[in-house]
Amino acid sequence: QVQLVESGGGLVQPGGSLRLSCTASGSIFSIYAVAWWRQAPGKEREFVAHIIRSGGSTYYETSVKGRFTISRDNAKNTVYLQMTSLKPEDTAVYYCAARSLTLKGSLLLPENYDYWGQGTQVTISS
Repeated sequence: QVQLVESGGGLVQPGGSLRLSCTASGSIFSIYAVAWWRQAPGKEREFVAHIIRSGGSTYYETSVKGRFTISRDNAKNTVYLQMTSLKPEDTAVYYCAARSLTLKGSLLLPENYDYWGQGTQVTISS
């Protein structure tokens, strides 16, 4: 089992920056990839970015490419999402998700993740 805890959400003005953290505990060695997803009120959960735990390759959703950076610190069992040039449309609950080594399928689909955090609210408003 893996437990995920997000932190770092808050209220930021448009154009500002925020860094989210996702700290994992439990069977860390079983994690293949970690992703950030977000869900705005009345909308479907949306993929934001993922990072492969071994090797560190990354992938971003088009609307955040160049503004968001996902990174990892394996020594701290933590994945970060650095968000810059934030826009009101980035407002959402941001979730961290982990995919185990045994699960297969596209990393762009939420059903292919085993573990989810509780979410952290990000609000972009002046």
